[in-house]
Parts: sequence; structure tokens; C-alpha cells
Amino acid sequence: MKVRDLALGDLRGRLARGDLVLNVPPFVARLRSDVDRVAEDLSLLYADFDLGTPEDFADFHLEVLREGGLRRWVKPMARFFADGEPAFSQLPAEQAFHMVEWGLNWAVSTMAHPYLSYHAAALERDGRALVMPAPPGSGKSTLTAALAHSGWRLMSDEITLYDLVDRQVTGMGRPVNLKNVSIELVRKFAPQAELTRPVPDTTKGTLALMKAPAESVARIREPARPTWIVMPRYTAGAAPALTDVPKARMLLLLAEQAFNYDLHGRKGFEATADLVDSCDCLEFEYSSLDDAVQHIDQLAARA
Repeated sequence: MKVRDLALGDLRGRLARGDLVLNVPPFVARLRSDVDRVAEDLSLLYADFDLGTPEDFADFHLEVLREGGLRRWVKPMARFFADGEPAFSQLPAEQAFHMVEWGLNWAVSTMAHPYLSYHAAALERDGRALVMPAPPGSGKSTLTAALAHSGWRLMSDEITLYDLVDRQVTGMGRPVNLKNVSIELVRKFAPQAELTRPVPDTTKGTLALMKAPAESVARIREPARPTWIVMPRYTAGAAPALTDVPKARMLLLLAEQAFNYDLHGRKGFEATADLVDSCDCLEFEYSSLDDAVQHIDQLAARA
């Protein structure tokens, strides 16, 4: 059964009871929430994902619950819990589903260590993976959303997983995080993209989430061979330019974007070095999404 097979009322009921078991390969998450917005956004963004049964084992037990007292009725607030313990500060209930996404990212990056995990987007074409590590504000998610609707398979927007054994890249096919002007940029570039209702006035500005294309979710279990590591950087008015980056420098940059690099010690260093060594390493400055997609396509065609 997939999420889309549940009526919204049934989805709310499962969430309220803590019986919603969501398969996000290679992980399983059990979700609980009494915030209506969580069910609404989940039904859109995860429509193509498989559901487990209440008896299934789950890697993560995640909750987003309304705060009690007057806060429940006046400016409702919600709080995120992992394994029954509060993990974040309370936020307006309108941001509840973003808390689910942030919380799942946090759970994977802090508790899932069979993989090396990097703060990076990953997309695939012809069995080859494009890995894009970048700090906030670089335009990474905007470019990821555009490529996902331009013939590239979305693997990840926030967390790229690198298998320590087979040296392949994988991702969970989850939604793309967009904020502020990126929301309208993506709407104009890909009118077919499905986005949640924007949430204004957050600490990060206005937020929205873009659903992963159905084909990306259908192929969620397929790894890819890492081929390019590209550090994107949006610069207003800049002509698109791909520039080679020395592998030693990229190794340091990628290590900075790793969540559990230190935990794996020597194995983490060797795996990251192998990842960098197997890839073309580049910086990419861009200002236009159309030009950016064209340049990335040309990069893939030359390989």
C-alpha cells in the first residue's frame, strides 16, 4: 500500500495513533502527529511512497505534537520528538511538516551510520551520480529542483548517502526544500512541479517543499556510480561557468559537509578520498536556471 491509497481521514487517524509507518529506503520511520497540516502535506509529498504496517520495525520514531495549554488555541505551537525525547525548540504549528523533514534529516545524520552521510544533493543520469555539496544560500536546492524536472533522477536534496562497502551513492527520494524567491523560480521553470502551500514568516523566510517526481520515487532503491562532485554557487547576473577544483581541496570541502565523517575514523577518510578520486571535481557559478541546466547536461554528455 502507498500513501496515496489512504484517504486523508485515515491518514490523520494513523498519524494520531502513531501507526503511520513510512518506508523511506534504506530506512523506515514511524510517525505520530496531531497537527492537521502534517497529514495534508504528507499526502501530497509522499503519495508515491510505500507504507508499512503498525507491526513493522522502524529505524526512527518521530513525533510532531501540539503544545498544550492556551498555546493550543492562541498561536498554536508544536514540538518535535525523537524516540520520545524533545529534540528541537517549539515552532508555530504551521511549520509542523517542515519539522518532520528537518527531524528525519537529523535522525539520519545522527543515528544512521552504515553509510557516510553528506550535506549534499544527489541526482542520477545513465547510472552516474552528480553530487552537489554546498552551504545554505548557494542555490543548491533550486538547481536540484530544476534538474529533477529536466531528465535527472532526484536522489536527494539534503542528505547524500555513500555506501562504505560498494562505494555507490544513494538517496531517499524525499522532497526538495525551497525558500523565498526560489519558490517562484521553480514554479516558472517547471509548472508541473507539485509544491506545498508556502509557509511565510519563518526564521528562514518563506518555505515550501517540492514533491519528488514519481519516477524518482519508483527508482528509489537504485544506487548510482559517483561521477561528478559540483559545488554550485548562485551569483546574480553571473554567466554560467564550470571551473575545475583540485581534488585535495574538494576532499577538505566534502569532509566539512560530512555529518559522520569523524565517527568512521580512518574508514571515513579513505571512503571520502575514494569518492573524490572517482569524480570530476568542479565549482559551478550560475544565475539562470535555464543556462545552469544546459551546462550540467553538457557536462553529462561529455562524460
